[in-house]
Amino acid sequence: MDSTTSPRLKRATIEDVATAAGVSVATVSRALRGLPNVATSTRDRVSEVALSLNYQPDPAASRLAAGRTRTVIVLVPHLSSWYFSNVVAGAEAICAEAGYDFMVVGVGSIDACARLLDESHHLERRTDGVILVNLVASEEQIRSLRARGVALSTVGTLVDRCPSVRVDDYSVGMIAAGHLAALGHQRIGLISGIGDDPMNYEVPRLRHEGFVGGLRRFGLTLDPGLIASGNFGIDGGQEAMAALLDADDPPTAVFAMSDEMAFGALMELGERGLAAGRDVSLVGVDDHEFARVVGLTTVRQRVPAQGAAAARALIESMVGDPALAGITRAEDSPIDLLVRTTTGPVAHATDAHS
Repeated sequence: MDSTTSPRLKRATIEDVATAAGVSVATVSRALRGLPNVATSTRDRVSEVALSLNYQPDPAASRLAAGRTRTVIVLVPHLSSWYFSNVVAGAEAICAEAGYDFMVVGVGSIDACARLLDESHHLERRTDGVILVNLVASEEQIRSLRARGVALSTVGTLVDRCPSVRVDDYSVGMIAAGHLAALGHQRIGLISGIGDDPMNYEVPRLRHEGFVGGLRRFGLTLDPGLIASGNFGIDGGQEAMAALLDADDPPTAVFAMSDEMAFGALMELGERGLAAGRDVSLVGVDDHEFARVVGLTTVRQRVPAQGAAAARALIESMVGDPALAGITRAEDSPIDLLVRTTTGPVAHATDAHS
């Protein structure tokens, strides 16, 4: 083949380094920038992989540096949440690679989000792009941002004419229900996310619907008396598990909509002398770093990668192919089930069916 027609080799990205090194993009970014909280062995491995792949920071950085503010703002509902902090870490890694400063703003209500996006707040003076994490922008707000030259991408919600990164949360619920039902459990409880939700947060609703749909496939229904809100926190998860165990006919298995709530549920089982996977099976969501320590069965989602993908799409919409501007682009983030020790067959399943 003539050298003039041979394809150019694809430039290695920070995501390629993360995949090859078996770490998140946030860890790669911290390691290569010499930031703390990275083990020496991990830092060395990342450096070796980056060298072997001939990785260089994004060449678009010089173009991005000519932007109005050189800043990206990410808006999140809960600053303290493990999920949101890891989405933010993934997004920050990509922005740092591309030469952008990075700001995180917590918004506690739909009205607070609307005020930030409103023209009177003049976001265009503070940022070149906005990433919304599990927050919704109206058509009017999107048009206003575009008219003011502010790019937009989202995580967790689909927005017309903007790049979006989503998780199939309906399938998350179905996977959890299917795993527990296949083990023979029929009394299955649910630790849901948020009881009184000021953000109209879609994730708990979709996981709930998927869970009900997954049970239906096995001819099961969700007893309304076996639903308790854990508010996506450890304390809430413990309180919710206590309520489920105190029911007149308690469940033999429980699906918690996040690993953090599952950790609280595990604490309550331990205080009652019950063993997860033997007395009560338990499934979480996320694959939190601590999930491996406690052997938690969980529906894994690649959380930092979601933030990285949203930031990458935001940057491409600002400096990439002009034909991509104003086009809806949705990317699905993968999920899968990791079976560990907190799930097992229902006790006395053989006797129950004899």
